[in-house]
Amino acid sequence: MSDLKQQFEECVNYVQNAEGDFKPSNELKLEMYALFKQASEGDVSGKKPGMMDFVNRAKYTAWEACKGQSSEEAMQNYINRIEELKSKNG
Repeated sequence: MSDLKQQFEECVNYVQNAEGDFKPSNELKLEMYALFKQASEGDVSGKKPGMMDFVNRAKYTAWEACKGQSSEEAMQNYINRIEELKSKNG
């Protein structure tokens, strides 16, 4: 496994198991979701959810904003964002 992939998986695990003071905003959750999906599945696919499906439409839109990033770029951006948050939260 590459170092990047290993770092990415460690950061994903950190986010999934975060406790205490780590209470991400909805915007941060969407950003992390989008980067995760881009890293693991590539560009967004499928039909955009309807206007009344607020949550899934927001997720789709966030992922769509990452369109064109390679898997490696998305992983690195995810890692950078988590490391930035860790340094702010001590």
